[in-house]
Amino acid sequence: MRKVSMDETQLKKLLQGVKEGGIPVSAAMEELKDFPVAEMGFAQLDTHRNLRRGFPETILAEGKATNHLISIVRKALESHKNIIITRTNESQRKVLSESFPEEGYGEFLPSSLVTFSRETPAITGQGTIGVVSAGTSDIPVAREAIETAKAMGNHVEEIFDVGVAGLHRILRQLDLLRSCRVVIVVAGMDGALPSVVAGLLHVPVIAVPTSVGYGASFGGVAALLTMLNSCASGVTVVNIDNGFGAAVTASLINHPPEDNS
Repeated sequence: MRKVSMDETQLKKLLQGVKEGGIPVSAAMEELKDFPVAEMGFAQLDTHRNLRRGFPETILAEGKATNHLISIVRKALESHKNIIITRTNESQRKVLSESFPEEGYGEFLPSSLVTFSRETPAITGQGTIGVVSAGTSDIPVAREAIETAKAMGNHVEEIFDVGVAGLHRILRQLDLLRSCRVVIVVAGMDGALPSVVAGLLHVPVIAVPTSVGYGASFGGVAALLTMLNSCASGVTVVNIDNGFGAAVTASLINHPPEDNS
């Protein structure tokens, strides 16, 4: 039996059903059996994450044995309609698509992100998240950010290949960027684009350094240090190639807590 997804709405519905007598206590206990942690021996799936953070635990595929990955995904799908899997490789994607043919599998090449979606995520964010890539080679990381933000209920605008080597390209996009509530800027090489964008906008900018670049870029370290030393205010920096982390932060900005005062 598929369990309820433990977001706030579903938990309230379950408790209300018990209170009113429509749901037996034994049935509620069965629904809550794996709450807040599903013990799997090799993994402990955080089934409380949706209630605390607004989205289920994201599954990192990198380094996982295929049988472990499949088991974790199967357990997650018992409780959640939509889940995200990051850092998959080609072999893992093939097995995932074959193992869950009816579960709304989606892959978003050239990124390594995979989703399972039984329903289209509702747009619940208050504004638009802009995702900008400096070069075409940065698109895999940008795509990870785009699809993560969409899965978390945000409207997203994407702008590709507008790096500082041709500054006029980003200037042509200013009206669109100024309409966004938060902007993610993905850049490798010299990593200068986030400073340029932040200097032109009045909204938060989340900078994502990528590992794109020649030898002295040191696998993205040069871009990371440039972004950390930005002369523009309002720039926050995530780790190298971490489009997922940037999108989660942007989504939190775009979903401010309700004022219950």
